[in-house]
Amino acid sequence: MFITGHGFGKLIRNIPPADSFLRLLPQRTTVRGRYGGRMTGFPQLLHTVLDTHDVRGLAEFYRQLLGLQYRTGDEPSQQGTADDVDWLVLTDTQGSRKLAFQQAEHLQRTTWPRPDVPMQMHLDLTVPDRRALEGQHARALALGAELLLDRTDNPDEPLYVYADPAGHPFCIFVA
Repeated sequence: MFITGHGFGKLIRNIPPADSFLRLLPQRTTVRGRYGGRMTGFPQLLHTVLDTHDVRGLAEFYRQLLGLQYRTGDEPSQQGTADDVDWLVLTDTQGSRKLAFQQAEHLQRTTWPRPDVPMQMHLDLTVPDRRALEGQHARALALGAELLLDRTDNPDEPLYVYADPAGHPFCIFVA
């Protein structure tokens, strides 16, 4: 690989395709990454990380909302004592990482839909039908979500937009 020029916006040439190293392996070789995922020659998404002032509180919100579980070693203390963790990971039942949470001292809550502080990212969560949408709507509110937008009158894509307890937006919609 060589780069012509320097700085942003310059041309990059002679870069091999991202999966070119896989062509060097025997046909039936499977390459596994550190966390067990199949290597494809492209970066793989391990999990999405959310900043928060309350790592355990936000992790618990999403654990209950999405039916996830703590990564081994990240579970709350059995003695009922408060913990001061600054990083937690949630997985699905197969152990695949889904969400992680990290301590952030300075976190400004989004003002969406006003543009003062943009949302920068959000999670899209889907349900199979309107009945499930209403059930998950009630669960999200009971867990502490704040309703930001109700667009359930849209026949093509009924949805709710919420803020989680730390202020991160997420949507639940029929897909």
